[in-house]
Amino acid sequence: MSQEDDGDRMPEDLEAVLEAPDEDANEGRYDAPPLPAALILAVVGLLCGFATIAGVWLSERGCERFRDTTNCGALGLPLLVLIVVVTMALGGLALSRLAMPHPRLIPFLGVAFMVALVVAFLTGHLDSPWILAVVPVLTAITFLLANLVARLLERADA
Repeated sequence: MSQEDDGDRMPEDLEAVLEAPDEDANEGRYDAPPLPAALILAVVGLLCGFATIAGVWLSERGCERFRDTTNCGALGLPLLVLIVVVTMALGGLALSRLAMPHPRLIPFLGVAFMVALVVAFLTGHLDSPWILAVVPVLTAITFLLANLVARLLERADA
């Protein structure tokens, strides 16, 4: 080989350094297992439903500890908004890590639909023990509905 041939080739370690940023971009992202998207959405929705129940339970225990009643009074609405926002963020994080399409829109719509249905139809039954199962299942269903809405919106844009 002549000196000119060596100058045209890129050193192997330089090539490895140039390829490294592509790997770093995907470092925090997990590839989704070969599961149906509906199953992934239902499981994430179920987990978000349990997170909502846990957030409400923790806020009630906190109000009971500091106010000697489970009624949070003026703090009730801000706590509920915080619980909803945290649940949406956790759902978005899970869906983005699993490389699902629309990872921010689906949790937003799914949790919002769930809250609207709970407020509309289940407000009088929130003290019942069966609500612990109803809210997560309802959230899983609303996540599937939110996915349908997101796909319809995507088609409408095309």
